[in-house]
Amino acid sequence: MTGDVRIKRIYDPPAREDGRRILITRYWPRGVPKSAVDEYVPALAPSRELVRAFKHGGLSWEEFSRRFLEEMRSEEAERALSRLAGLARETTVTLLCTCADESRCHRSLVRDLVFAAGSAPQAGGRGSTGKRR
Repeated sequence: MTGDVRIKRIYDPPAREDGRRILITRYWPRGVPKSAVDEYVPALAPSRELVRAFKHGGLSWEEFSRRFLEEMRSEEAERALSRLAGLARETTVTLLCTCADESRCHRSLVRDLVFAAGSAPQAGGRGSTGKRR
């Protein structure tokens, strides 16, 4: 990949180095104008049920991660990941979400999946989900 995949909170100010800003939340965040992002991809957000279980049901981060990665095996998510991996080959992509703690946010998992999709053979699957950095 010649570009880069970054992660950032949607409420942080935009920066030129963000490149293409991609919002990956299930619902549009309050107070955020549509002009703050270049693209909205809800297919790369966790299901409402999964978020609720994590935030209010005591689901561990490890279990959230496992279930989220299962959700990302859908055809729609696979297509979105592949498309973003192609975009990231050309330019910087910044994945945006509302979570304050990026280490416990799905955007860090999506970043890893985009990297994996970029290293997978075109005709095959996504490959492993190892970190790039």
